[in-house]
Amino acid sequence: MMNGFSATLADSATMLRRNFRHTMRNPLALFNGIIMPMFLMFLMVYIFGDAFSVGVNYADYATPGLILTAICYGVGPTAIAVSSDMTTGFINRLRVMDVSRAAVLNAHVIATMLRSLVAIALLIGVALLMGFRPSASFMEWLGVIGIVALTVLAIGWLTVAFGLAAKSAESAGLAAVPLMLLPFLSSAFVPADKMGPGARQFAEYQPFTSIIETLRGLLTGAPSAGPAITAIAWCVGITLIGYLWARATFTKRA
Repeated sequence: MMNGFSATLADSATMLRRNFRHTMRNPLALFNGIIMPMFLMFLMVYIFGDAFSVGVNYADYATPGLILTAICYGVGPTAIAVSSDMTTGFINRLRVMDVSRAAVLNAHVIATMLRSLVAIALLIGVALLMGFRPSASFMEWLGVIGIVALTVLAIGWLTVAFGLAAKSAESAGLAAVPLMLLPFLSSAFVPADKMGPGARQFAEYQPFTSIIETLRGLLTGAPSAGPAITAIAWCVGITLIGYLWARATFTKRA
């Protein structure tokens, strides 16, 4: 069993290097995952920030939502890459090789996590230049990293499932669009209680709001157990759904 596990890890590392080479050759992936969230930061803080009354420095309020936005904007290339691996026959070619086909999926999720963490680190750096002033302690920063990692893992597996289920790379890219839009229908940029009927209820109960409120509480030094428990439950649930869906689709198609 250990030999099989070690082989899977080695194959995953090989596939991960392959994914990074593809990422460096794909400027769109870098743009969506890194440049676009920074542009949104500039747009929300310097252009729209004074229009919102949130009771605190708007850069402090918006940064947690922009962290989640950075994650969502970085998953489109993952869905397209997974779909391309399926539709171009790459997965099928591994049948005649001593390579774990599941390692391909693992590598896509790990690559998504690493790209997202780099994008978030750069985003926080830009946010600090724009007036973001977190008051989190060391332990609260660890909590931020933990919630971010859980969120990326959940969205990563869900995106892999989207890519496997899609019939073409183009449709896989479109399948990730709702994830990019969902932060705008949350408390990312304006409190949910300031929204109109219908939109307010949706924002209050959708998963991204609890994740954003957890990050916001941790970054401002005022964490709350309620949103944190809800956020962790959503992340675990989405991860299981995405993983089981991806495995079932992968087994069926591969």
